[in-house]
This record gives sequence, C-alpha cells and structure tokens, in this order.
Amino acid sequence: MAFLRGVVLPLAALLALVATVCGDCMCEKNKRVIDCTLSNGECRCVSLGSDVTVSCGTLTSKCLLMKAEVIGLEGRTKPKQAFLDNDGIYNPECDNNGNFKAKQCNGTDTCWCVNSAGVRRTEKSDANITCNEVVRTSWIIIETKPVNTALDRQSIERALKEALVQHYLLNEKHINVLYENSYITVELKQNASEKSSRDVDIADVAYYFEKDVKGDPIPLQSRWNITVQGEPLQLQDTLIYYVDEKPPEFTMKRLTAGVISVIVVVALAIVAGILVLIFTRRKTGKYEKAEVKEMNEMHRELKS
Repeated sequence: MAFLRGVVLPLAALLALVATVCGDCMCEKNKRVIDCTLSNGECRCVSLGSDVTVSCGTLTSKCLLMKAEVIGLEGRTKPKQAFLDNDGIYNPECDNNGNFKAKQCNGTDTCWCVNSAGVRRTEKSDANITCNEVVRTSWIIIETKPVNTALDRQSIERALKEALVQHYLLNEKHINVLYENSYITVELKQNASEKSSRDVDIADVAYYFEKDVKGDPIPLQSRWNITVQGEPLQLQDTLIYYVDEKPPEFTMKRLTAGVISVIVVVALAIVAGILVLIFTRRKTGKYEKAEVKEMNEMHRELKS
C-alpha cells in the first residue's frame, strides 16, 4: 500500500501538470484547466467542469474553482466516514461569466440562495425557493495568527499587503492589514461601484488566500513565499468572515409575534456573541472557517 501511495501521488501531480499545460501554454494562476491556447500573448484555458474560458493572467472566479474542484474529486474512493459539507465545497451553478448564480441546489430538491462569494444566506428549502438577486459580499474579514508571534508588526503588515497586491492582484485601496495582540486582521472592502471590469473580486482573493494557507494552492506552482525579517511567514488559526451589502433573508411567514420577538432577541445575542468570539477566540488551536450569516442554524433550533 505504501508503494502504491508513492506511485499515485506523483501520478496525480503529473496529471495536473498535463492538464494545465495541455495546449500552447501553461496556466499560471489556475491548475484546474484544460485546452490552453495562446492568443495575442495571453494564455487562455477552459475551466475544468465547465465551458467557460478563463484568462491565466488573473484570478479565476471562486465559482469556477469550486466546480473544478468538485469535478476533480468525483470518482475518487472516499473513506466510509466521509460526509458532504454543502456549506463548504459544493458543485455550484455559475453564469457565463463564471459568477455564482443566486440559486444553488445540491443535485436533489434542496436549494438555497447565496451571495457573490457563494456563501449561503438563506435557510435551505425546496426547489421552489426564489432568489431574486446575487447580493454582493462587499466586506471580507480574515483573521489569522503567525506561528512566530515575535515578528515585527510593521514588517508583517507590509509583507501581507504587498502579497495581496502582487500575488493576488488586488488594488491596495481595498486592503487594510492590522497586526496586534499576536493576531492579524486583514480587511478586504470592495462594493459594486468600486470594482471595475479589470479588478479582481475580493471573494476570489479570499479563496486563493484560504487555499494557500491550507497548503492546497490553486496555481500549479504556488508563490506563497512571503518572508518577514528573512523568515517565511507561516499562518495558523485562520477565520474568514463575510459581510453582504444586504442582510441575510429568513422566512418569517407563519410565525407568531411572540416567536418573532424571540428570534430578534436571539439574533441580537448571536451578533453579540460574534463580537465576543472575534476578540476572545485567541485560545483556539484549530483551523475553522466562519460565515457571519449562518443564522439559519438558530432558525432551525427555534423550529425544533
């Protein structure tokens, strides 16, 4: 078995390389592509699992990346204890531009509405659920901690900001980095009016960043080599929060005034709890991904 694993892993890497350079060029920013062609000096490839052609000189949209990742996982043998997390990676529906469609389903009759980052913002329902628009995620908060907490504050802030600009191609006006109390807070802000057609989206940047931190880079040859004071910057305990331009939508029909008042009180408690979590979770030692708008869990608890 050890021998087989030693063969399979290099083979998987080789297949990824073949897929990425299949054609006239190599896709620098995305290893999950096929049919690459060089046109006017620009490498363009078809995203795996879709018919959308992407530019290899910029970030691929999160929607196409998630779809390609799910396609890549299909057919692999899974452990018996494995389960599907539809709130994390799922096979999304993307539009012709590679953006998330407002309504997403899990292949059955269970559907929900998402924001522009593909994060669920309603309770799950049946196929009749109506999602009128893709609400934009205009503010993403990344909290993380350097393994070496003794590194210089200004050096860390400068190095991360430079990486977000150079590696992830994000305009520096959308970035704010703060390092204090041994924790780094990266704020990415970009509303619809601030984003031009040439700008990368902060949701895509956050996804690339997340994959790099987890050791699963999207580019074939990762450039995650940030150094601070001559030492590689290693991050841990990373949390990602999403804030939309509109509040999440929850169905209040058929609820009595008393139940609605309870929901309001609980919602306020949850908001307070999130604020406390942000400032007191410093002792947590596990990697987790947080989504500010997962209030549907509270809704289900009330219904039960």
